[in-house]
Amino acid sequence: MAGEQGATSIADFEKSLDELERLVRDLEQGELSLEQSLTAFERGVKLTRECQQALKSAEQRVEQLVQNSDGTLETRPFSPDDAD
Repeated sequence: MAGEQGATSIADFEKSLDELERLVRDLEQGELSLEQSLTAFERGVKLTRECQQALKSAEQRVEQLVQNSDGTLETRPFSPDDAD
């Protein structure tokens, strides 16, 4: 059941990202009225925050496989500092 929740979360993230991309395209075209532009911008801010939260949540679940100096393997929580 936890797998289903993860899949739903990924699907929701992708749906939100698609909508955000569409809003950006609409705003860049410059054909929306001022009211429509403000509404699209507000929706875009909300979607951005939702996507950032989803990414933060996913990052907390990711683990990396590392090789110790003695050759053994172990998993550790992923840290963005380790990516450098």
